Amino acid sequence: MAQPFETLTSLPMPLIRDNVDTDQIIPSREMKSTGKTGLAEGLFAGWRYMSVNGREPNADFVMNDPRYRDSSIILAGRNFGCGSSREHAVWALAEAGFRAIIAESFAPIFAGNCVRNGIVPVALAADAIAQIAAGDRPVTVDLPSQQIIAANEQAWPFAMDAESAAMLREGLDAIDLTWKHAAIISEWQAADRQARP
Repeated sequence: MAQPFETLTSLPMPLIRDNVDTDQIIPSREMKSTGKTGLAEGLFAGWRYMSVNGREPNADFVMNDPRYRDSSIILAGRNFGCGSSREHAVWALAEAGFRAIIAESFAPIFAGNCVRNGIVPVALAADAIAQIAAGDRPVTVDLPSQQIIAANEQAWPFAMDAESAAMLREGLDAIDLTWKHAAIISEWQAADRQARP
């Protein structure tokens, strides 16, 4: 179960590249288990480190910039999370402390994986993302009002379907969401037993 999400304020880490795929987010060589932990070190490994086998930080990669060490929001470009449907990509992002991604668009499976794992996928227009990046100041992701709010109080609205917003706000995965309807399910099962003994 993910942590419930209402609002989050952070300096966003600008990774404004289009078509960042799941193999770039977590290369397959970095997936050494089937669990949700032990993946953060491999996050963006192909860009984050100087070599495939070493762990010497690449000073030119934004995640290694000390200003963004505590960032929990990523700014991205179009089609973030494309490629394979590997859920490890979202698990690595979550384990590294990211709780929201603001991008021009997302691969649909990746966006669904974000919601199921407590990361808010916010789709915003490219010009809004550019303004946020140029500000280089903390922003707030306000899920109840569905807005990104800058320190100067400029705000950009975003849209999210009600079920995804509810899952994120309550920290639910798909199974937890189903259990919210336990009484209705039990009633249906009882009626079905009566109709088909």
